[in-house]
Order: sequence, then structure tokens, then C-alpha cells
Amino acid sequence: MPRKGSLIPAAPMAELMKRAGAERVSESAAKALSKFLIEIGLEISEEAVRLAKHAGRKTVKAEDVELAKRRIF
Repeated sequence: MPRKGSLIPAAPMAELMKRAGAERVSESAAKALSKFLIEIGLEISEEAVRLAKHAGRKTVKAEDVELAKRRIF
């Protein structure tokens, strides 16, 4: 069954934008940022899982995420 809403709610995204200096943030802007961060997070996560499996582990560790981030960016 599909999940209602987003994995990352719009309210925290609006707060991030406000901390970055925005006076006001539209709902559509917050949702767009949420969607983008989910896409990037999924890409990094998939690479981190590949790295953990390559190392012969089932557990993804922080160093897998850091290395995946460096490889993608």
C-alpha cells in the first residue's frame, strides 16, 4: 500500500530554507526541496549499500555513506 505524504515532511524543509535566509517559503518550494533531497539520499544510499556488500557486510556503516557521498559528488 502506498504511503501517504513524503518521507521528508515539508515543514522541516521550510525551516531549512528559513535558516538559509528565506523570509517566507511556499509549500511548493518546501515540497520540491523534499523531493530533491529524497532523490539525492536514495542515490547515496544505493551506493552505500553497494559499498557495504562489496566489503562483505550486510550492515551499512557511516564510512560507507561518507565514501558514497564523495563518489557521487
